[in-house]
Amino acid sequence: MSRWPETVVLVTGAAGFIGSHLVTRLRALGVQVHAVSRRPQRARHGEIWHMAHLSDAGATMRLFQSVRPSVLFHLAAEVTGSRGDDVVRATLESNVIGTVNVLAAARECGVKTVLTGSIEEPRPGNGHAPSSSAYAMSKWAATGYAQLYHRLWDLPVTVLRPSMVYGPAQPDTTKLVPYVTLCLLRGQRPRLTRGTKLADWIYVDDVVDAFVLAGESDKAVGHALDIGTGLKTPASEIVERLYRITGASTVPEFGTAPDRPHDITQVGDITPAADQLGWHPVTELDEGLRRTVDWYASQECHKESPA
Repeated sequence: MSRWPETVVLVTGAAGFIGSHLVTRLRALGVQVHAVSRRPQRARHGEIWHMAHLSDAGATMRLFQSVRPSVLFHLAAEVTGSRGDDVVRATLESNVIGTVNVLAAARECGVKTVLTGSIEEPRPGNGHAPSSSAYAMSKWAATGYAQLYHRLWDLPVTVLRPSMVYGPAQPDTTKLVPYVTLCLLRGQRPRLTRGTKLADWIYVDDVVDAFVLAGESDKAVGHALDIGTGLKTPASEIVERLYRITGASTVPEFGTAPDRPHDITQVGDITPAADQLGWHPVTELDEGLRRTVDWYASQECHKESPA
């Protein structure tokens, strides 16, 4: 695809963390963006919003027939780290049934598809470790269905598996980076686990780069690619870096919150993404964290400003 401005694109999960950043980037490229959410949204960059529940096959097909996109970025998902059985059905309906409905509509309408997987999926890069959560299991199944649609019915689909994404405007402020950042900016002391979990931390703009490249190129069609840095960093180091960046005078108190059970260390194998997309992460960890802290600090200052 040589010229984005002539392209009609559908972005599901467009109100989410990665999705909202992707919409901003695509609009900057001149793309006609149709954005999908389960709830009403306000256009910020000239995108066109649609409300739809993708677990409804009929509604999903009607959406595709109305928009007639050339490219689909499917980011809609029920994202949860819960180990409880109460999230099994929600992740099944959203992440598996919803994805199958989207794949079926994309096949029917001849739409090139970029699907969001997860670094938590069992995959060659993590020794096929068993799923550690209902979310990981559902994303593994969704990737399997995407590959099935490609093999049996020639759907041009690429799966991107982001690792631990962080950056400005993360809606879920219980996640480590926004949670600790906001605590420190507000003079509060965060409740922390032991911080021993290792993860592959990737800045959101680098992830968006990968999505744009996957939408442009056909080289990665049929592939599932890890999108990360290939580096393992313990949560405790992320916390310590945030303390340094914010200039907090206290020291982190690790072990004041319980560790999450059954966590598995995840790190991306980013060589295939380099080979197939020419993609590499470019944002160093300190720089990404500094940008993130600056964004949250600007939001806090805005709240404190008089009306």
